[in-house]
Amino acid sequence: MITLKRYNKNPILKPIKSHPWEKYVYNCGAIVLDNKVHIIYRALGRDNVSRLGYASSKDGFKIDERLDKPVFLPQIEAEQPMVKFSNTGVEDPRLTRIRDRIYMIYVATDGRIAQVAMASIKVKDFLEKQWNWRRQGVIFPDRDNRNAVLFPEKINGKYVLYHRLKPNIWVSYSPDLKKWSAPKIVMRVRKGMWDDFKIGAAGPPIKLKNKWLFIYHGVERRKIWGKRGGVYGLGYAFIDVKNPEKVLFRSKQPILQPIKDYEKKGQVPNVVFSCGAVIKEKKTFCLLWWR
Repeated sequence: MITLKRYNKNPILKPIKSHPWEKYVYNCGAIVLDNKVHIIYRALGRDNVSRLGYASSKDGFKIDERLDKPVFLPQIEAEQPMVKFSNTGVEDPRLTRIRDRIYMIYVATDGRIAQVAMASIKVKDFLEKQWNWRRQGVIFPDRDNRNAVLFPEKINGKYVLYHRLKPNIWVSYSPDLKKWSAPKIVMRVRKGMWDDFKIGAAGPPIKLKNKWLFIYHGVERRKIWGKRGGVYGLGYAFIDVKNPEKVLFRSKQPILQPIKDYEKKGQVPNVVFSCGAVIKEKKTFCLLWWR
């Protein structure tokens, strides 16, 4: 049975009290560039608006650099508050490099509906911290949608996107990253298992020799302290290298479940959740979020 090993000095990222835009920090997208792990994280501010911040680590554990201001702010209509006092803004960044650009798939929420959106930036600008994002807007307008990841290369001549329309994981294709095909189901929830309520992508799939490694989260409905609740765990699947709709293997047991106090208690209890994983020095780093 495969399990993830926790870092013994968690957490690696905490809110900075002097930053009003960082009441909570979580949901890190990650990418390796120039042998460094670059992190784009969600920060929920004291005003209930989510923005995205930047940090980096040379070894994947210790944060060596962190910026004082957000690097990505809510701008489009889908990110502006429609419901008073609700959490709004930009959430859950997932990063994919394709040639000389980094594509960020994220959630735009106005407090009423969460929608999948896309932005991109040149690798050169990203490394120089010139935040010249090109916003491409909402991908599937007016559809409650989350947990979207872009594959790092075309498959059969098309870009590939996994996304979550409750409760399952779906796939869509695009010739140009603008027009997307109608969704098809790739993975379904499994009755009586650790992922029986809803499932969604963690970070973008990682290409191995002859398959894709796909880490995903699953929610199990169970009674906790006499009440019905959801428990978030992480599992993995192998996807056919030439067919994103073909699941070769899917873990019967989670590779990480909430057992530590910082995973079982918080803003939302019983959660382990990831928006990104990278391979560095032959180790897979899965950046996690605990609320």
